[in-house]
Amino acid sequence: GPLIEHHPRFPKRVNAGFMQVMDRNHIRLRVYERGTGETLSCGTGACAAVVAGIRRGLLDSPVIVATHGGKLNISWGGDDAPVLMTGPAISVFSGEINL
Repeated sequence: GPLIEHHPRFPKRVNAGFMQVMDRNHIRLRVYERGTGETLSCGTGACAAVVAGIRRGLLDSPVIVATHGGKLNISWGGDDAPVLMTGPAISVFSGEINL
């Protein structure tokens, strides 16, 4: 992830996702976000990975996406259909800042 994020081809840096196809309805996904590093999960990246996998003929909707932060369910009907994502919403941090 860091090698791609800082590659000269991307002077403003880039987010990078790495997908491993487990079967036609399951993938594993790791995402590196510019300036942040590896994230627990990324809904946008998960949706993009599933659409790319379906377009390339590797996946069939719906797809379960396993990330370090949990599992997301992504479905897409193709072309102009919306991409739908469901999954847990959990708090991973709370705090206070005194200004």
